[in-house]
Amino acid sequence: MIIGRSPLRISIGGGGTDLPSYYLAHGGFVLSAAITQYVYVTFQLTPLKEMLIRYSQIERCKSVDEIKHPIIREALKLTGVHPPNLEITSIADIPAGTGLGSSGSFTTCLLKVLHKQKRHFIHAPELAEMACHIELDLLQEPIGKQDQYIAAYGGITAFEFRQDGRVVASPLDASDEIIDLLEDNLVMVSTGYYRSASAVLKEQHDRSKKNDQAMIDNLHYVRELGHRSREAIERGNLARYGEIMHEHWVHKKKRSPLMSNPDIDRWYELARENGAIGGKVIGAGGGGFLLLYTEEKAKLRAALKREGLMEVKLAFDYEGTKIL
Repeated sequence: MIIGRSPLRISIGGGGTDLPSYYLAHGGFVLSAAITQYVYVTFQLTPLKEMLIRYSQIERCKSVDEIKHPIIREALKLTGVHPPNLEITSIADIPAGTGLGSSGSFTTCLLKVLHKQKRHFIHAPELAEMACHIELDLLQEPIGKQDQYIAAYGGITAFEFRQDGRVVASPLDASDEIIDLLEDNLVMVSTGYYRSASAVLKEQHDRSKKNDQAMIDNLHYVRELGHRSREAIERGNLARYGEIMHEHWVHKKKRSPLMSNPDIDRWYELARENGAIGGKVIGAGGGGFLLLYTEEKAKLRAALKREGLMEVKLAFDYEGTKIL
């Protein structure tokens, strides 16, 4: 049995500028962090004369064309790994639809496993780009490239999305002490709302393609906030980073009424009143996890706990997608 593991992620800054509808015209920048919550994929050959695919559903197929899961179907076709007696199983630490980039993590993990089956080594940039090809080109999902790239690379990594289509990755240049403090001061809680990133991002994609000036200006500003976030962290000014997070969330909500809801707004204001300097909903918006930066953890956690919000402990992953 081959077992692969791929990290989920949080956006540190610049999220939304990694969609081709924006960066191919203007260039994008995202600072992202892989976290120690994972997607796992297993692959093995069985004595059966059928394909067995297990995820939130179970599929039994005679051929790759019968597979309903679009990413699995296209990944098998792309790699040429589709014996009639394969078994693929996927599980995750956190369910899909929570804004942590699970689709991109799953795709990179599956491709890593399939390349292992072929006894091929694949480098992080090639793995990320192949995952993007499946989701963006073959399946035409209106999503960005951040998730696939940070899953493949791991760590806290800055990605520059260039107008010629290239993606340039560079690590965050901060001391171990600053990174440890950042990790310790971030609090992540579940909103209890789940949604499809594609549904939320489609409006941004369509408006960017139409060169809607309000959307373009918003994304220009968010890209600039991404650069400022990186600068603040690298200089060790984490309180300033918290303030930028707040500014980012205010602008992110202007993109679409789907970004938030009355409960999320109320919880965010409660957090701000109880020690959170800033925060935002992770991912496309509309639900999932609320990420907060605080230097008063005990006060903030007590307030969130009184609201019944479940915290997920956050730590950074530095390995990226790998075979276990």
